[in-house]
Amino acid sequence: MTQAIEIRSDVQLPALREDITLHTADGLTLVGELAMPVGRAPVATLVTLHPLPTHGGFMDSHVLRKAANRLPALADIAVLRFNTRGTESPRGRSEGSFGEGITERHDLEAAMAFVAERGLPNPWLVGWSFGTELALKYGVDQPVRGAILLSPPLHRATDDDLARWSTSDKTLVALVPEHDDYLQPTAARERFALIPHAEIIGVDGAKHLWVGESSTTRVLNEIVRQVAPGAYPLPSVWVQQ
Repeated sequence: MTQAIEIRSDVQLPALREDITLHTADGLTLVGELAMPVGRAPVATLVTLHPLPTHGGFMDSHVLRKAANRLPALADIAVLRFNTRGTESPRGRSEGSFGEGITERHDLEAAMAFVAERGLPNPWLVGWSFGTELALKYGVDQPVRGAILLSPPLHRATDDDLARWSTSDKTLVALVPEHDDYLQPTAARERFALIPHAEIIGVDGAKHLWVGESSTTRVLNEIVRQVAPGAYPLPSVWVQQ
């Protein structure tokens, strides 16, 4: 017997979901979740970096939660989400306090150590807003295939950080909303010109927070286009056997 499930809002498709902890080099324990495909090995791994925790960002920020809810089933992608230091969500509170994007370097390193320990394949960073700053500042040094940036504000990431990506063979893609509060497509193309191979995608009608199912669908499709192109475009209906 089959069941067709329309993919919208907060639908949660099957996955192996595991509460995890990460351990940083400066002695903190961070809380998170790993979502894996059921009965199949993942083809790629997303290490997600959430928006600014002092303004409500956490591992359950909606685009990241929906990635974990859908992509293991739809695209055989493993999704790692975690709260950076001092951040709290229903999963729990990570130890420490907000480090202004400086000490969070250890948080990213802890997540990558977990990926290596588990042998998770083809890791990619997916940062949103503040999370893009961490990806740009510290991701180029990590063993990742590349980074996908959602609404990059480029507040903490400097031109020197961008220049380091210019000599890397890692993929860099930025999704920039037309109506972003901090950095809109034209200005983004000017700033990212320091990285000749960066792909800047302006998204018409979108805002910084990617509110609405059409925005979520666009973001998840662009992620899949990069990390698991065989599953692109994502279906609007999932059929359960």
